[in-house]
Amino acid sequence: MEKAAGSPSVGGSYPQKNAEILSSQYGINLFLAGLLLTFAWAVHAVGISKSHLLSYLITLMLIQLLWMLWYLCRSCTQRRLIRDKDTHAGARWLKCGITLFAVITLILDSFKIGYYIDFSNCLSPTEGIFPITHAVHTILQVYFLWCHAKDIIQSYKTLERFGVIHSVFTNLLLWTNGVLTESKHQLNEHKERLITLGFGNITIVLDDHAPQCNCTTTTICSIFSQGIYYLYPFNIEYHILASTMLYVLWKNIGRKVEHHQQHKTPFKFHGITVGMIFGLMVLTSTIAIVVVYLIQIGGSKIKSELALTMFYLHAIFVLALMCTAGIVALLIYRLEDRSLDNSKNPARKLDAELLVGTAAGSWLLSWGSILAIICAQAHPKYTWYNLPYSVLVIIEKYIQNLFIIESIHREQEKVNDDIKTLRIVTVSRGSTLSLSPSYKEIYNGRAAHDSREVPCLLKGSICRRENGGGAAAKEEKSQENSSVMHSASDFSIYSSNSCTNNKRRILKNIAAFLFLCNLSLWIPPAFGCRPEYDNGLEEIVFGFEPWIIVVNLAMPFSIFYRMHSAASLFEVNCKT
Repeated sequence: MEKAAGSPSVGGSYPQKNAEILSSQYGINLFLAGLLLTFAWAVHAVGISKSHLLSYLITLMLIQLLWMLWYLCRSCTQRRLIRDKDTHAGARWLKCGITLFAVITLILDSFKIGYYIDFSNCLSPTEGIFPITHAVHTILQVYFLWCHAKDIIQSYKTLERFGVIHSVFTNLLLWTNGVLTESKHQLNEHKERLITLGFGNITIVLDDHAPQCNCTTTTICSIFSQGIYYLYPFNIEYHILASTMLYVLWKNIGRKVEHHQQHKTPFKFHGITVGMIFGLMVLTSTIAIVVVYLIQIGGSKIKSELALTMFYLHAIFVLALMCTAGIVALLIYRLEDRSLDNSKNPARKLDAELLVGTAAGSWLLSWGSILAIICAQAHPKYTWYNLPYSVLVIIEKYIQNLFIIESIHREQEKVNDDIKTLRIVTVSRGSTLSLSPSYKEIYNGRAAHDSREVPCLLKGSICRRENGGGAAAKEEKSQENSSVMHSASDFSIYSSNSCTNNKRRILKNIAAFLFLCNLSLWIPPAFGCRPEYDNGLEEIVFGFEPWIIVVNLAMPFSIFYRMHSAASLFEVNCKT
């Protein structure tokens, strides 16, 4: 027992490491089984229907619900015990974000329930049970994450590892199911638009999973069926955020934490007006571009080409601004001499790994577009805008990742804006201490020291004044010189702090601007504005099916990258 409580030993750490390996393998196998089932349904495998996939997902959600209820009940009985918390995990803004996505997910579930009721004659009962189970799962999971995302579990560690990792991969499978369903819908729309761009040599075969019966109320069914696909991006983000928060909880099981004071970093709008204004301008223009793009694309060949040209020009301008802002921020960091925080932090490590890992999705698409432009024999005019766009996507993510990762690893600077204006100065003779004037007095030319106004402090109980003629004058002169020197030192500290505050203000504005830009760039692919589908050049070079597979695999990571970058930049803004 003493070994377990003290420093880690081979006997004490091996069972926990073994449990970590076993639970991770359990989760991976759980995920792979569900992934293959999802793939089998997507390709219309013989003997595999949607009801089989939904039954599997319902079972996983029910198991997670039972585990969360057990954990909540056990926590309620032990609520008086003092538990370790990971102050870096489960930030309040992250909980608010996942709550917002969860509310929209509940609206999606209500749409699915309404859709099932209208088509109940020809749909499997699992399609009605799934949204109900999913809604209950969403409500309880959000409550669980609000209350226990920061927990560092120290009891029932082996059992809890399996429960948490089961929750992680359940959310990943629900994310995969949402991504696949939304991608199939986007692919069907894309196939219908290809003809308008003149690519008639591509065979159009719609991958249709629509019910084989009529709806009881046509108008309501149309609202439900169309609304579902507009709400899927929020459902997708909800599940990936939940899985990352649960993964941090899993990594924290059995962890020993150094107890130190964590400085709160609330978000403040003060000082970031410039970044917010430019960011909101980008956000507004992006929404307008997406609306026009979705209206124009597929209308005719000319309209489609104009929509693609408009999208590329806007994206090139925004990405160039983001690259410039990121370079300025990195140059400011190079001018500062501040150490990095290399302490163990699962949440921070996961953030950095997700940034680089999910950026690979965009890089894959960008390199595919660059290669297609180089190798293609015919180049429509609008495709040339794709070249600088693809290059800037690669460069921008590279610069932004450097900025975010360095920002979250930098030690938080403890800046005191109210500089101490009184400095205790030791006087060599008489063991006397005097208080020097503030830098404000020096700056305003009021540093006139009157011996009657300067208090003196003694280590003893009496404050003695020297009453000698020449000796007193010399001592007073020496004391004044010392005071002026220390006051000048105070003024230099103030100047240095003012320069630091200016740098911080610039960095906060850059972080705010990049935050809104990443939200802006999340909107187009999340809501169907995907030029990788619509320009058609890559599909001619690589072939229709191979390029569609690449896009469907890479696009979810590209979409998640933007939302995760926005979340990380929000944290950077609070921390700076």
